[in-house]
Amino acid sequence: MTVPRHQIRAAFTADTVTVYQAYPPEIAGAALAAGRFVPPFKRERMTWIKPSFRWMMYRCGWALKPGQERVLAVEISRAGFEWALGHACLSAHDPRRHPDSDAWRRQLRTSPVRVQWDPERSLRLAPLPYRSVQVGLSGEAVHRYVDEWLVGLTDVTALARSVHERLTEGDEPGAAALLPVELPYPLPPEVARVIDAG
Repeated sequence: MTVPRHQIRAAFTADTVTVYQAYPPEIAGAALAAGRFVPPFKRERMTWIKPSFRWMMYRCGWALKPGQERVLAVEISRAGFEWALGHACLSAHDPRRHPDSDAWRRQLRTSPVRVQWDPERSLRLAPLPYRSVQVGLSGEAVHRYVDEWLVGLTDVTALARSVHERLTEGDEPGAAALLPVELPYPLPPEVARVIDAG
């Protein structure tokens, strides 16, 4: 089966979708204790959420990179996720959506959400020929994320390290069996158009 170049794949239910973030222990620990994002988490900074567990592992180096030692699975409402995507600006200029780069830059400056498509990663974290979405939240979107969309937080650091250990031991089937099941996410057509999803 051919995977579309731009497709969101995620773990989701009828009402929620799971995204991932990696943090230093002090941010993750405070969030897990409170059941929500609290200081030292900073709402003033753009926060990036990723539906792909493998892409998160690529970014945080299996939870071994400094400052990214704790990986959180963040369950948010599908309504919130789709609001974010519907209010997003692509991180690169697309002439099909903006007449010129100045128009794109104007939208980029005012949009509370940024969408970036990067190569999805294999189990060994090699780039694949199709893309995975990263969603950057700022301003209004961060406040909605923290105060309205958040349903639950789970520490999946141990899972990340278990997958990595099996890979290190050469047990690829065992590592693959531990991965969260991610399926194509059914985007509303109007939202898919905004983020150039296939």
